[in-house]
Amino acid sequence: MKISFSFWMLMGFLPLTGFSQLPEKAEDAVPLKVGEVVPSLVLTSVSGESVPLTKIFKEKPTILIFYRGGWCPYCNQHLAEMASYEEAILEMGYQIVAVSPDSPENLGKTMDKDEINYTLLSDSRGELIKAMGIAYQATFLYESIRSKGATGEKLDLLPVPSLFVVDQNGVIQYEHVDPDYKVRMSGEELMNILRHLKP
Repeated sequence: MKISFSFWMLMGFLPLTGFSQLPEKAEDAVPLKVGEVVPSLVLTSVSGESVPLTKIFKEKPTILIFYRGGWCPYCNQHLAEMASYEEAILEMGYQIVAVSPDSPENLGKTMDKDEINYTLLSDSRGELIKAMGIAYQATFLYESIRSKGATGEKLDLLPVPSLFVVDQNGVIQYEHVDPDYKVRMSGEELMNILRHLKP
């Protein structure tokens, strides 16, 4: 009887323990560092197809952007700014890929709204942002907003807005991670960084 009680107590606390491992604040996130490899996970495209990250990276060096969702005005502004630099970025041998917890349907709406031609991918379960070390617990303040953009799974986490420059082997060459969601890397700053990196 005692063993059974202990077992169920342990089982009952496992989900809570797993969740508590996520930082409570964006400031406490610990992202992967330059020189580390982006986990080779599979995300979902706007059309609902499974897309392995390794396949994308092999095509060419990648500007990998993580944003909170199409509901975030700062994210939309940043995505649109990156779109205005896409031609110059392509000429330098790079591609742009942006990831959020949004559903494929809402990714499509963001592409139309922000006039984006580059790739948007859905990390609807939050697996990649957790593996990248940029996930943190979303507070109840975001509940009503996130439910409009997320899939039916309704995540209780958000990504710290981030930008990584990744080579064709998935190795991080540069990163910009700021817990202040209002602060994003400008297109001109990115161009200066890319000029000093070899694709």
